[in-house]
Amino acid sequence: MPEDDLHPLDARIIELLSADARMTNAALADALGVAASTAHTRVRGLVDRGLITGFHAAVDQSRLGRGLQAIVGVTLRPGQRHESIRAFAQEIRRHPDVIQLFFLGGADDFLVHIAVDDSSSVRRFVVDQLSARHSVASTRTSIIFEYHRNALAADFD
Repeated sequence: MPEDDLHPLDARIIELLSADARMTNAALADALGVAASTAHTRVRGLVDRGLITGFHAAVDQSRLGRGLQAIVGVTLRPGQRHESIRAFAQEIRRHPDVIQLFFLGGADDFLVHIAVDDSSSVRRFVVDQLSARHSVASTRTSIIFEYHRNALAADFD
């Protein structure tokens, strides 16, 4: 749905909930200048239409003992690409160290965002979980110094 077709009230709801997904329905209605029932109905409609795909918590990984984050670029080997892509995505996205997985067009096939406790854990993840796979041709690892999130994207399948 193009943004031009989005009702201004719905666009404002998305803006407000993107900034604070924990906002109560009463606070949302107050910010919109509408009845709580109207706000609730409009949010439910946005969810039902797939414009809002979920409500997420931002987690401080360092407080969980996972203070080192990295992005690993992964290139898969040629041959049986469709099967390799599907299998890689399904398996890697379930690994507990993986925060996000991006399927790309470009030099890398995937970017894998991980959070771990130290550099030895990054090495273990790359060697044991990525390089050990027959389907993986190469990896490139970049350590993240700072992380700023503006918005969340929808999950891909």
